[in-house]
Amino acid sequence: MAALRHANEIRAQRAELKRRLKAGELTIEAVLGDPPEYIEHAKACDVLAALPKFGQVKATRALRSCGIADAKTIGGLSGRQRALLIALLRKR
Repeated sequence: MAALRHANEIRAQRAELKRRLKAGELTIEAVLGDPPEYIEHAKACDVLAALPKFGQVKATRALRSCGIADAKTIGGLSGRQRALLIALLRKR
């Protein structure tokens, strides 16, 4: 039961982070630069898809243009990959 409660808390925190990204209250640069612990195991594609005027297709294209696999997690991104992704997203 404790594991279930913990998993539900993480899902709620991720949903709140995605809502804040969508609303523009939080920048993707801040999330990628210093990701909170609860988002490190989330797929990068899912987090990018929460951006305003972004969806799964644009998120997948952005990752592929940086040479990042679709299944890569936020915590699994290297420093170089984070920098490439942030630079790409600043251009949009």
